[in-house]
Order: sequence, then C-alpha cells, then structure tokens
Amino acid sequence: MSKYVILLGGDLSITDRLRKQIKGAHFIAADSGMHHARTLGIEPELWLGDFDSSDPALMQEYAHIKKQIYPTAKDQTDGEIAFEYARSAGATQIIFCGAFGGERTDHSLQHLTMATAQAASGLDIFLTSGDEEAYPILAGSHDYDLPEGSIFSVIAFTELKGFSISGAQWPLKDITVPFGSSLTLSNIVRGSLKITMQTGYACMITQPKAKKA
Repeated sequence: MSKYVILLGGDLSITDRLRKQIKGAHFIAADSGMHHARTLGIEPELWLGDFDSSDPALMQEYAHIKKQIYPTAKDQTDGEIAFEYARSAGATQIIFCGAFGGERTDHSLQHLTMATAQAASGLDIFLTSGDEEAYPILAGSHDYDLPEGSIFSVIAFTELKGFSISGAQWPLKDITVPFGSSLTLSNIVRGSLKITMQTGYACMITQPKAKKA
C-alpha cells in the first residue's frame, strides 16, 4: 500500500492514534498546511499551492522543500491539487490531515464531499484533525477500528437505502435514511462497529477517544 498524507490548513491535534495512522507515509503540504510539519516532526516531499495563506517565516524556514506554485485565481483548491498529485503518484491510501476547523468551512465541506466521491474509485481515504475523523461511506459493508465509547455520526449526502449499523449503542437494521435526517447523529461505539448500505453516499464523522501524544 502506498500511503500519502496531505497536510491541510485546518486544526490538528497530535495524538498517539494519529501518529500510528500516518506512520510510513509520504507527505504533501497544501499551502498553509505546512505549519503542521514542525509539530509532526516531518518534512514533506512537496509543498504546493498558491501560497496566499502561508506565513513568510514558514516560507523561509522551509525554503529547501520542493515547491509547485499555482495562481491564486484557479479552478481547484490547493487541497484538491494535492490530492490529484498523490493519486497520480500511485497512492492507494490518502489521509487528509488538518481537514476540519480553521477559517474556511466551505473548504472543510468540499474535502468531505471530494473524499466521498473519490472513494467510489477504489481509493482508501479518510480525513482527520486528530480529535475528529471522517470516513466516506458507499454501498457495501464497512468495518471500523474505533475505541469503545467513541461518538460517531453518519451524515447522509443522499437518501440511504438498506442502511444498517451494528456494534453501536443504537443499532439500526435495513432502514431507509432520508436525506437531511438527523436519525444517524450522535451514536456511540459499543464493540466492533460495522455499517452496511445498499445505495447512497454518506460520511461518518467520529470523535475517537485518543490519547494526546
């Protein structure tokens, strides 16, 4: 498996769980996401973007890192450009780090929908801030390695048919979840969490109980 971590400009809390997840990965920084490199103790192999939100001190500190510079007026976010680079480099797993929080809610939402759309192509993708993680859910059966007691919610991007949850405090079996429903919010992991679905697109957002590193 070829694992790539894309550093984004949102919040990032360093936990033992996060360090295990990113171990052995290639790293790409998208614009201001570079500020997470120092905290993680890594040096990305590539720093790309329009650099409209990168601190000048950061630019000086990491002047030796290979860069790809794009115009500010472009049709893609820096995160999407970084994703396409990772995919073209042969990534089979992509982790978006720093995917939540920050000043741009629109970017956070776009990363969630992009990850869900690209998971349909067979890529293993998830997003994390250390304190929160998000996993695209497509038709099929999905098992999750989450600590007992973790809070999780399933956000439906479409109507979900044949939807089931097991290994949770409030299990569900073969139901239809309407688009916009809050039925699948604020559940709790009780054992081995499993989600199955016949049709639809969704994303699970979870708060794993992770020890700070």
